[in-house]
Amino acid sequence: MDAAWVALALSLKVAAWATLIALLIGCTTGLLLARCRFPGRELLDALLTLPMVLPPTVLGYYLLVTIGRHGWLGGWLHEQFGINLIFTWQGAVIAASLVAFPLVTKPARAAFEGVTREVEQAARVAGVSEIGVFLRVTLPLAWRGILAGALLAFARAMGEFGATLMVAGSIPGRTQTLSIAVYEAVQAGQDGTANLLVLITSVVCIAILLAAGCMQPVRGR
Repeated sequence: MDAAWVALALSLKVAAWATLIALLIGCTTGLLLARCRFPGRELLDALLTLPMVLPPTVLGYYLLVTIGRHGWLGGWLHEQFGINLIFTWQGAVIAASLVAFPLVTKPARAAFEGVTREVEQAARVAGVSEIGVFLRVTLPLAWRGILAGALLAFARAMGEFGATLMVAGSIPGRTQTLSIAVYEAVQAGQDGTANLLVLITSVVCIAILLAAGCMQPVRGR
């Protein structure tokens, strides 16, 4: 029982950090794709969407060759700062961020594209700076779509399994998230623990999805 709540607390921590990272990257790329016209824009959009369709083990492998001890980034971090991301909760955050950020990018792009350019131009004519236009006009008009994407990203990060298992492993109390704990419980024949973990995960994700649905723009009014 205690292990279930420890796994839940770790999953919430990992999902929260992953959602924050995904929100920053997703909003930036969503705004870029919505407002900038450049060669290869749709190709970039497709590449950023890849984490949604690639098998989790493939994503985990990419992460291993990137942030692993012998990876180009992981090796540099280890040599320069003594930082190791493999088999840590920070590694789990990176894995969850990778699979979650497309769920922010897509809604963010749609939300920014839905903001009327005339409203922004009127603010510029009134003397509002570009940063002011974004903070006082664009973002308030697009926040519902962005928040809905962030909630979906949080739910996705909560349920991440494959890439997280490859990068962070399954260390109880350190890297064993809810989804990994379910897998371990089933493998060990601990049906009661598995049922409890599945129930907790399902309730949390349903609540998040309901909240995300409430953030969608109301049509027909």
